[in-house]
Amino acid sequence: MATSTTSGLRYTSRAGRWVLATTVLGSGIAALDATVVGIALPAIGRDFHATVASMQWVIDGYTLPLAGLLLLGGALGDVHGRRKVFVVGTVWFALASLACGLAPTAGFLIGARAMQGAGAALLTPGSLAILQASFAPQDRSKAIGAWSGLGGVAAAVGPFLGGWLIGAVSWRLVFFINLPIAAAVVVIAARHVPESRAPGPRGRWREAPPAARAPRWRPRPPLDVGGAVTISLALAGLTYGLIEASADGWAAPAVLASLLAGAALLAAFSVIETRGADPMLPLSIFRTRQFSAANAVTFVVYGALSGALFLVPVMLQEVSGYSALEAGMAMLPLTAIMLALSARSAALSARIGPRLQMTAGPLVIGAGMALFTRVHGGGDYVTQVLPAVVVLGFGLAVNVAPLTATALSAAPAEHSGIASAVNNDVARTAGLIAVAVLPTLAGITGDAYLHPAALTRGFHVAVLVGAAAAAAGGLLAAVTIRNPARPPAAGTARDEHDLGCLHCALDAPPLRANGMDDAAGA
Repeated sequence: MATSTTSGLRYTSRAGRWVLATTVLGSGIAALDATVVGIALPAIGRDFHATVASMQWVIDGYTLPLAGLLLLGGALGDVHGRRKVFVVGTVWFALASLACGLAPTAGFLIGARAMQGAGAALLTPGSLAILQASFAPQDRSKAIGAWSGLGGVAAAVGPFLGGWLIGAVSWRLVFFINLPIAAAVVVIAARHVPESRAPGPRGRWREAPPAARAPRWRPRPPLDVGGAVTISLALAGLTYGLIEASADGWAAPAVLASLLAGAALLAAFSVIETRGADPMLPLSIFRTRQFSAANAVTFVVYGALSGALFLVPVMLQEVSGYSALEAGMAMLPLTAIMLALSARSAALSARIGPRLQMTAGPLVIGAGMALFTRVHGGGDYVTQVLPAVVVLGFGLAVNVAPLTATALSAAPAEHSGIASAVNNDVARTAGLIAVAVLPTLAGITGDAYLHPAALTRGFHVAVLVGAAAAAAGGLLAAVTIRNPARPPAAGTARDEHDLGCLHCALDAPPLRANGMDDAAGA
């Protein structure tokens, strides 16, 4: 069994490859469910005779605890051991996946999905934290780059594999396939992944640096459980109110009570984080204008994407007559374009600054989403779906790398890790709210997804609303984002490190090995 060790694994070593394989597989099962379950929604809806609200909860039931507990999951790993929390999260995720696959009702499935999200909140931050702690500093960027690239391959294969499983056997296999992968992760982690944690064991005293003038011994900061619980309940209240409003109306007592409770809890979270001695989310990080602006653009753009793309697999299967496999393959060109162009986009942003790409990218994304209005019951993939997918892919390739890099580099160096988690959480929370709100705004409620004409009308409204929101994100970037001072010449070690760390915030931006020293000038 692996034991605690200091950072120092080399990327080319056998031990380093085992660690990389473990983190890729662990984060891969969480990413797989995030993409594949959308393909399975029509089959799930038919099996359980579910409403649109239930299908929204199948998605948001997973995203809600993940968004609410992600920061706490990272803190637990720092305190109790990153490998330990990663393994616990993997086992938790596997057991919840088993429950999802055996679900007898839609309500049971939603509850099991919530448990899945809680498990993902433990294993997702742990995967990158393990890479950070295990590899030698000079090899961390290579390891994170490989993790990101292999994660992109998993994202590309996931919908194809999920669609085949749904069509050949059942949607339940989408969840059962997690079990052997999780078992492999646990075995490999126990044998090959070194344990690591933040300096100083929890509950004991640790020695201060010799040069410090503070007392010689000081306690480790406690976990901010109050903040984690409060933000989770706040998101739950807001999400419940937004989804149930589609069925009961905005004036329904339960809807109003839920929305008011969510808003009050959100205010309470701000108070806790402002006054707490050791907040989970130090709100002072948002005083940096560039950081706040980048996360505002993240919220708008990823909310638009998540809300509209939630409906694409349903539209393709219920109206255009695609099989689950064909619907899964429909978005593959988007992934291929991002894999091919993201690194080049990052290099361009490093040379010219992020403002132009963060302005143009969302506008192209909006154009791609608007092209989905061409999708209806007739026609074929090449004339209806492919143009939207290709344009959307180019827009994401232009936008994602500079957006993520700007959010991470704008924070002060001492908060580089939390900046990564915040940007990831902002993207997930945007998706959570968008999935709850957009179908209602588009008139897709009740069993409308089973009626092609009603679904088509609602889908066209939804993608146009998403396109307008994405374009608004581009305009917001044009007004708020500033190009930083010119970085060192291309080809320096810092450039290479940064380019190796860029990937989509929806998958979870990596924690940086080192803070960005230009943050103060942002």
